[in-house]
Amino acid sequence: MSGKFTESIVEAATLEWFAELNYITLNASEIAPDAPNPERQTYADVVLITRLRDSLATINPQIPADAIEDAIRKLSRSETLNLSENNRRFHKFLTDGVDVEYQTSERIVYDQVKIIDFSNPENNDWVVLNQFTIIEDKKDRRPDVIVFLNGLPLAVIELKNPTSENATIKGAFNQLQTYKNDIPSLFRYNEILVVSDGTEARTGTLTADWERFMPWRTIEGDQLAEKGTLELETLIKGIFEKSRFLDLIKHFIVFEVDGSDIIKKIAGYHQFHAVNKAITSTITATSPAGDKRVGVVWHTQGSGKSLTMAFYAGKIIQNPQLENPTLVIVCDRNDLDDQLFNTFAICSDLLRQTPTQAEDREHLQQLLQVAY
Repeated sequence: MSGKFTESIVEAATLEWFAELNYITLNASEIAPDAPNPERQTYADVVLITRLRDSLATINPQIPADAIEDAIRKLSRSETLNLSENNRRFHKFLTDGVDVEYQTSERIVYDQVKIIDFSNPENNDWVVLNQFTIIEDKKDRRPDVIVFLNGLPLAVIELKNPTSENATIKGAFNQLQTYKNDIPSLFRYNEILVVSDGTEARTGTLTADWERFMPWRTIEGDQLAEKGTLELETLIKGIFEKSRFLDLIKHFIVFEVDGSDIIKKIAGYHQFHAVNKAITSTITATSPAGDKRVGVVWHTQGSGKSLTMAFYAGKIIQNPQLENPTLVIVCDRNDLDDQLFNTFAICSDLLRQTPTQAEDREHLQQLLQVAY
């Protein structure tokens, strides 16, 4: 892209980068309610229901159609008036599946409808749409780019004109806050928010304030993007490459819940790649031929080391190559021990279990004797 490019050029480049990642890219007018081949009944619809239904049937071939419809109803239902709480519940459906039951000729079967095929990225439906008009409570809004996975709007990208002095990426962030108020139904399904003017780009979560919107500085994780590289291209190819995006959704998003206050956090690029390198090293080191020396991750102050450890723990616990591992966190300060325990306790959904804090050596020995 040249030095003089408009918002529409940035938008076109965004779609092109997604196309390079083998996403289907469409203008939203092609599937609008009044289009020749509509995929929405009304402009209030934020889920591409046919794509969702077809994807669930493909991913869950053993589940009857009625149970698939039951899962869709549960996915679409808002349980509370709290957007963040609804988003948290949806995220759990996304990562763990939706519980359903159905009657066979012999018995009632209790099963789970998987929303995403995390093992086979290409067994999912990947679509990116631009200029997606949404009308909710008589408010007409049009986010710039929306990323749909299996018909669900998981990411919203808001772009600003880089040649306009007043159109900053902070303005794009503010626009997203307006959208959250005006078209909240879209954001119940949201996993990632992105703002950019083509050169600068930041990503954050539904609950993140501006200071928590951060750049994504690498694609593969081996080296940082060179200075002068378009940040949006690095971010899109770094986050939305299909296997990385699925990994990020499943293992690198947590919700801190304190009463009605919910803070949604997503890993930064340094946490994401550090954890995955540590996972690879752990599997190698603990193999029969391994030297049992996993390695060291160096942190700087304020880099989010507690969350990095929680992300590592959550992912290593689920790794099929390791048989039910036990993790012991050793600290050299009581205040740090309390801080880490609180972080791990908050991340119990990610860990799929509730962590326990040892009171002393004897208590630790008792805990380690328990078969989990």
